[in-house]
Amino acid sequence: MPLLSRKRVIALKLEASYGTAPSIGVSDCVLVRDLNIQPANTTMVSRDLIRPHLGASEQLPANTQVVVTFSVELAGSGTAGTAPRYGPALKSCGMSEDIIAGTSVEYKPASNSIESIAILYNVDGVLHTVTGCRGSFVVNGTVGEIPTLDFTFTGIFNPVTDSAALVPTYGDQATPLIFKLGNTTGPSPANAMQFHGFAGCFSSVTFDLGNTLVYRELVGCSKQVLITDRSSTGTVVLEAPTIGQKNYFSSIDAGTTGNLTFLQGTTGGNKVEVTAPKTSLTSVAYEDQDGIHMLNCGYTAVAESAAVPEVSLKYT
Repeated sequence: MPLLSRKRVIALKLEASYGTAPSIGVSDCVLVRDLNIQPANTTMVSRDLIRPHLGASEQLPANTQVVVTFSVELAGSGTAGTAPRYGPALKSCGMSEDIIAGTSVEYKPASNSIESIAILYNVDGVLHTVTGCRGSFVVNGTVGEIPTLDFTFTGIFNPVTDSAALVPTYGDQATPLIFKLGNTTGPSPANAMQFHGFAGCFSSVTFDLGNTLVYRELVGCSKQVLITDRSSTGTVVLEAPTIGQKNYFSSIDAGTTGNLTFLQGTTGGNKVEVTAPKTSLTSVAYEDQDGIHMLNCGYTAVAESAAVPEVSLKYT
């Protein structure tokens, strides 16, 4: 009997002990898009034996890891001060979580005490349990589309079994708003999306956290996935301003830094403010959109200090 792709469920939960799956229930299920899994991403080593006939040698597995990718809609929990259901995914990408009850939840990159999650992926009764997962994400916003957080996780392989899927109880994921005029603004007092202090006409924005993920299987040690570095980059596409309005060409020539900030959402509990306080331009190029000249600006987000990291996601 074929496995139906539409009948898939994913659940995730923080691990109390690295590499050990906690008890995962229906309230740990997450609404996602673009869900994919490489269930046995194995490095094979050939024996390369010398024999008196043609043909390949036996392949031996050196290690097996699992890669899981999915997107969540960039939306809040629906209640100010309550973390979104996908909060554990952010934390296992090396983000700290600061909750002010009834007010806000803020995530910022951290360099210590990085947590991990276990992921249960069930496709029509076939269960993949992936432990020790750590990952990275990309913020994606394009006019006329649902903005997303696109996650990539690497984890530890566990035996695959036949198991009935959880009957999910979804929650703490509000209905998203389209990335467009009126829904996408800026934090007070500017009330407009900004890039290097300029409130222009924006078409799209990306922010790639850029974690370096390393899977290790050393003799005498446990299998583990580590985040060993971070280099955050992204792009902003906006209508090309006049030089008098904003000179991005002189900014890149002078190495000038500036902010990137926008607020997605309009109602309490479903607003997400994305702020990169210090970005360095890496490219500025023209492109055409609907017969209109646009600027495609690449940037690197800079961490000024541990207290002022590259980016913050603030849910209010």
